[in-house]
Amino acid sequence: MTRDEQVSATREALLAAAERLFAERGVHAVGNRQISEAAGQGNNAAVSYHFGAKADLIRAIARKHAEQIERIRERMMTDIAGSTDLRDWVACLVRPFTEHLETLGSPTWYARFTAQVMADPAFNAIMVDEALTAAPVLRLFSDGLARCIPGQPAELRRERTTMARHLIVQMCVERERALADHAPTFRPTWNATADSLIEAIVAMWQAPVQGTP
Repeated sequence: MTRDEQVSATREALLAAAERLFAERGVHAVGNRQISEAAGQGNNAAVSYHFGAKADLIRAIARKHAEQIERIRERMMTDIAGSTDLRDWVACLVRPFTEHLETLGSPTWYARFTAQVMADPAFNAIMVDEALTAAPVLRLFSDGLARCIPGQPAELRRERTTMARHLIVQMCVERERALADHAPTFRPTWNATADSLIEAIVAMWQAPVQGTP
């Protein structure tokens, strides 16, 4: 291997080890030494050398996955441009995540990693920053959603988008953990999981606002 290939391989090993350990134990329970050992690195300073602070490591993991997820979402949105079917737009929120998890094989840790990071306000901000790099796609999603639910206040759409995001992550965590433990799952496939999530989220977005008929 060339020097560049060695560096790339080391970075990938550290990212994979950190993602798994953060997912299984929590972000604050895992130190650089544990990550280096899990990645097969004898140098305990390897994480700091390649990534810097823990926040930078988390950003690198998030970016690695976000880029692939957003490519799927962009492709889906291109296919439904102009649609006024709410299910089309909800699918663009759900399927990129489930499809990406399916492509990773089994076991995966990204759903559990995401849940652990979202639970910490400081680290959650990193996930939000990475999502904002896809701002044009997010604006397209917001506009499409507004066409499907005319008259619904923008603030309510934002609230329900947040609800939907948490529901997607947590249900993917349930399936990911069950697959890793060889336990029964609610649905037989990631595609079926996405179908179920889409139906639930569509119903949520169409629910009346409290205090209205």
